[in-house]
Amino acid sequence: MAKNDYHSTSGRKSRQEYRHHQSKPRWRRILKWLFLGVFLILVSGVGLFAYYAKDAPNVSKAQLESGGSTGFYTKSGKFILALGSGKRIYVKDSPDLQLLKDAIVSVEDKRFYKDKLGIDPIRIAGSMLTNAQSKSIAAGGSTITQQLVKLTVFSTDAPAQRTLRRKAQEAWLAMRVQREYSHDEILEFYINKVYMNYGNYGIGTAADFYYGKKVGQLDLAQTALLAGMPNRPTAYNPYTYPKYAKYRRNLVLKAMLDNEKITHQQYVKAKKESIKKGLKPYKQEAQSNLRKIDDPYIKEAIAEVRAKGFDPYRDNLKITVNIDQKAQNKLYELANNGQVPFTNDRMQIGATVVDPENGHVVAILGGRHLPSTVQLGLDRAVQTSRSTGSSIKPVLDYGPAIEYLNWSTAKVLNDSKYTYPGTNIQLYDWDNKYDGLMNMRHALEQSRNVPAVKTLKAVGVKRAGRFAGKLGITIPKDAGLSVAIGAEASSLQMAGAFSAFANMGVYHKPQFVSKIETPDGLTRNYDSEGIRVMSKSTAYLITDMLKGVIKRGSGTNAQIKGLYHAGKTGSVKYSEQDLARYPSYAATPKDSWFVGYTQSYTLGIWTGYDNLKDGTISGIGQQSAQLFYKNMMSYLMRNKQNVNWQKPDSVVRAKIAKNSNPPEVSSNGEWQLFVRGHAPAGIVDDPSDYDEEDEATKNNNSGSANNTEASRSTVERHNGSPKQAKENQTNTNSTNKKKIKPKEPSEQPKPPEANNNQDDSDAGSGTTDNQTSNNNH
Repeated sequence: MAKNDYHSTSGRKSRQEYRHHQSKPRWRRILKWLFLGVFLILVSGVGLFAYYAKDAPNVSKAQLESGGSTGFYTKSGKFILALGSGKRIYVKDSPDLQLLKDAIVSVEDKRFYKDKLGIDPIRIAGSMLTNAQSKSIAAGGSTITQQLVKLTVFSTDAPAQRTLRRKAQEAWLAMRVQREYSHDEILEFYINKVYMNYGNYGIGTAADFYYGKKVGQLDLAQTALLAGMPNRPTAYNPYTYPKYAKYRRNLVLKAMLDNEKITHQQYVKAKKESIKKGLKPYKQEAQSNLRKIDDPYIKEAIAEVRAKGFDPYRDNLKITVNIDQKAQNKLYELANNGQVPFTNDRMQIGATVVDPENGHVVAILGGRHLPSTVQLGLDRAVQTSRSTGSSIKPVLDYGPAIEYLNWSTAKVLNDSKYTYPGTNIQLYDWDNKYDGLMNMRHALEQSRNVPAVKTLKAVGVKRAGRFAGKLGITIPKDAGLSVAIGAEASSLQMAGAFSAFANMGVYHKPQFVSKIETPDGLTRNYDSEGIRVMSKSTAYLITDMLKGVIKRGSGTNAQIKGLYHAGKTGSVKYSEQDLARYPSYAATPKDSWFVGYTQSYTLGIWTGYDNLKDGTISGIGQQSAQLFYKNMMSYLMRNKQNVNWQKPDSVVRAKIAKNSNPPEVSSNGEWQLFVRGHAPAGIVDDPSDYDEEDEATKNNNSGSANNTEASRSTVERHNGSPKQAKENQTNTNSTNKKKIKPKEPSEQPKPPEANNNQDDSDAGSGTTDNQTSNNNH
């Protein structure tokens, strides 16, 4: 047999063919690709980490030592104030801190002293597993060093926390800090930086604030309480939430026991200690006059910052707000210096000034006689949501009628006896009279209730509610027709809504905050372009009618000579339940409103009382809202150009015979406005000059009977004796000589129940008129 030659060419080919035909085990191939995949992931991860880490901001020792502090600034860059107490007690590392350090390390990062990197891969992996199992963020993987970096450099903005860039930079800086400082130094920085509620930064400051002691003088239970508070300083506040504070304190004690930092005997004794032991009586220090004046504004700015995902107490932010400090000061001054009269010192006010061109909240008034010892207290401009009375009519009744039904200002309405559909509840006007046929302009100027309710019925509550919703006013889904003469809203919401009329139909949501800057260089601007919520024609027709409210209607006390402005009054009557408790309140309104605007500013004002027992709006107090508007708007417009609204091409102007139906052109008629394309045949745009002053004079003469009747009604309803009535009539006549009319009397209270039974498809069937005046507290 021939011998094989393995060194020949044919032999080598045979070996290659043999190896080629031998199949490799599948697991080897899988393992090969797995290793390759892991290698590529690691390389990519390292590269991505390096790419993000290279842009990480620097962190200095001064930054690490500094306390947290968020500053508020005006748009011009002027510093207003900083959150945080004026006094900060910095505690240096010493044996006195050992118990506190043991508590913090036990509950926050047990491997802290063993950590050489600044990050803890084991803890990160464990937290990822825990979170995956709970399908939520149940556990955190940050070391104390990472937490220090977050407090020093980064914000707690939730979306920002989830980015790879943020996590990479945070880890890189933690490793740098761990390399440059000892564990005790890092813990010292952390102890002095954490937020401890009530504007206190650092546990040394908190020890003095809560216990009046130094850190080393605290017992075990007190130390554990303070060590646990930075996790959620508001929720674990021993003054307001002692139950939650005790729960957190005991968790810290258990962590110390498990970490062998205390004995079981110490644990049991500390756990039994009252959470109130050693706590100082809570007493807030008086704030500066500027802080008191700005308090309502700062409160709303803080809420807005939080709503955007930041924590102003822990993020060391620079917040630019839209405040005009001089206007803010003036609001407070007018409410407190006697220039604007009020019924008594208990009568309150909430007011908001908005720039209609951008939605910036220029100034806000939270009330009169604000206490100097309360910070972030009740803000009546925002938190007091009361019935608006008739001030809602442009937003909910007539605005939607123009927008959806193309009504003109000459639209004839019938102010006649009216009963809510499906009930026996009769609706009255403020003077308990019915004036018969009138046009929409007259109905709005004189604030007649029946035409407003009939208008809402024609539009449909649901459709009108959607219109109001676009202007920031929420109408309940089950609202009935009575909402036409009063909805629940704040002065902030009303100022925002009327700003859309001032801005020719473009709405900007009111904004307190203009810009937020974080220590790591993140800048977010919050100015919006606005949203068109109605046609220019609708906004112009409403504004033109609301000018008449001030010139010759229910808002004459708000007149400012020569100024182009518009506005609407509103007042609310007491409910039967209220009057059963306080019968003497029957002749006075419960709440009084005025919302007015120019092209530069919108000002919403509510006046009333916090509590029913505090009193009622009587005498001159019934004009307070209008007089406050007059004074404040005069101040705001002193250096502003007085600009009138220009009629858009989508509007037709013509002189129309009074109450003609259909409208008829008449040289002796009143100026009325139509939506182009919806004016009756034969009515065209009148190019004649439109003299508003002549028109105002003419209509004042023709409307004098109504004004006299309003005055007589006020006198009759507000005076108990003929002698007093005569004296007040004399005062009324004197006032009229100065072109100041008594404030619009109270609106008819809303009925307790009345079905809409509206016959249009968009009316919202099944709704009821269940909003009564006593719901407006």
